[in-house]
Amino acid sequence: MSGLEQKLWQLIISRLDGEKLSSIQYQERASELVRKGIGGFILFGGKRNEVKTFINKLQSVSETPLFIASDIERGVGQQIDGATHFPCQMAVAAAINKNNSSDVEILEDVINAVSHEAIDIGINMPLIPVMDVNRNPDNPIICTRAFSDNQENVSWYGKTYIKTIEDAGLISCAKHFPGHGDTAIDSHIALPVISKSFDELMNTDIFPFREAVKAGAGSIMTGHLSIPAIDELPASLSKKVITGLLRTDLGYEGLVLTDALNMHALNEYENVPAMCINAGGDILLHPADADSVVEELKQAVASGKIDEGTIDTAVERILKYKSKIKNIRKSGINYQEHAGLSERISDKSVTLVKDSPGVLPIKNTQGLSLAFAADENKHDLSTLKNFISGHIRIKDSEKESLRKTVVFALFTSIAAWGGSSGIRDDEINIIRKLIKNSRNSIVISFGSPYVLGHFPKADLLIAAYDTSKQAQVSVIKCLKGERNFKGSLPVKLPF
Repeated sequence: MSGLEQKLWQLIISRLDGEKLSSIQYQERASELVRKGIGGFILFGGKRNEVKTFINKLQSVSETPLFIASDIERGVGQQIDGATHFPCQMAVAAAINKNNSSDVEILEDVINAVSHEAIDIGINMPLIPVMDVNRNPDNPIICTRAFSDNQENVSWYGKTYIKTIEDAGLISCAKHFPGHGDTAIDSHIALPVISKSFDELMNTDIFPFREAVKAGAGSIMTGHLSIPAIDELPASLSKKVITGLLRTDLGYEGLVLTDALNMHALNEYENVPAMCINAGGDILLHPADADSVVEELKQAVASGKIDEGTIDTAVERILKYKSKIKNIRKSGINYQEHAGLSERISDKSVTLVKDSPGVLPIKNTQGLSLAFAADENKHDLSTLKNFISGHIRIKDSEKESLRKTVVFALFTSIAAWGGSSGIRDDEINIIRKLIKNSRNSIVISFGSPYVLGHFPKADLLIAAYDTSKQAQVSVIKCLKGERNFKGSLPVKLPF
């Protein structure tokens, strides 16, 4: 590939909003970026057939194959209407016993289902798996996106994902190097600092990435994290982290892409695109404006801040991986079968963390009261409310006298820019009082299992790892005794 500008465009993966494809103007803007030679797009949202048709159109006019990346940790349905929504990674780890061969088969079926749906839509770079070791119970952005708080378990599940995705012809992505699992800050909002010794990092957080390199991960995403034991600079801007640790020490030869460049963690830094490339990165993911990035990089080359040879090395690596995605084979998809797989994982994941005899199964819901902590604008509680007709918000229930069995449904979700993954102190205090005043108490976490740690005196503690209707149905089956609790807790709780 000749021409500096052409090469610079190859370094960029820009945002593509599937929900905006009804606008001809929006389609034309994306097509214009393809004509300029953009490396690819990161896909958010949209309807299955509409997105599929448009991606095919873009690929047909692009001189080199486009990377189509997408955050599909919970299946293609996480982004695309009409595709299958699977439980989160922590639910998968709760459901699948790595020492049971039939469980391992189910896991491979799930990953293949996600891969084949991705291929059908046109996604060739699924941004999975998350290889962070979730060591901080208050982590506001990883939490249930991680498999576990144990580095060996994270490695095993992550390697299984990587091998299966790569075997399907796709480019897997291990993220967020060198590990976002021990932070209490969302890097969308500010720069997290991880104050660990180098040895501790290598033995815990970096361990799964070493295994990801061995497993043949096609790409690794760097996090916007400051790790003073290695470098004060954010990892995505650090030559010590990317060229030193990842490339030289771990021997990684695949693609290195940044986490999204529109995140606030990098706000204090100037010349971010040039710093990322000089650090050893290949792909600049999701910049706010692709044209201005190309201009910045051109100026950086002209002024000698970037050597053109560094650009050439990145482009060479990009084109090598693009030759791989030319050969992806489509296969038939049975969406009904995939929905069944998703339900199976959901059912198997529900975890009985604490039991007390005589509380379950629930044969009659008349003696039950449902108290919930949830933002009803974010979560659909209709499934639980249909099961238990008497329900109150926890914040409205302090004056209630609940001399009956109370089911506490605690909904917590991990979302970019959300800043929190737990429940508030005032809600914790109210729930503790209600537990004391109820005949029996069942506390269910839909989302972060760590919230259960606040309620050791409850009769039953149950972890479901998602807030979805499907997770609610799975829990109800277990409460009624229609299914046994099969899940095992992938993280440690403080009791």
